[in-house]
Amino acid sequence: MEYDYTDELKTRLRRIEGQVRGVLRLMEEGKSCKEVVSQLSAVRNASDKAIAQIVAENLHQCILEEKETGGDTGKMVQQAIELLVKSR
Repeated sequence: MEYDYTDELKTRLRRIEGQVRGVLRLMEEGKSCKEVVSQLSAVRNASDKAIAQIVAENLHQCILEEKETGGDTGKMVQQAIELLVKSR
């Protein structure tokens, strides 16, 4: 199955990419551990939100498709939860 990722999601990932470049710049400038870790935490939080958005959008699409064929949507929800748990 091929997915159509939204421009909003791609923009979110580009922002994360910029944050990672910012962390590298802080490291190259010899900034404090506290500053680097704080920015890395922001990157992690942004990544977690992107993961959740991807899983939610995918789950929505999968449930719609599963309903059309009369399949088990509960299984889809369980797989989505497992994917989120694995991402942490």
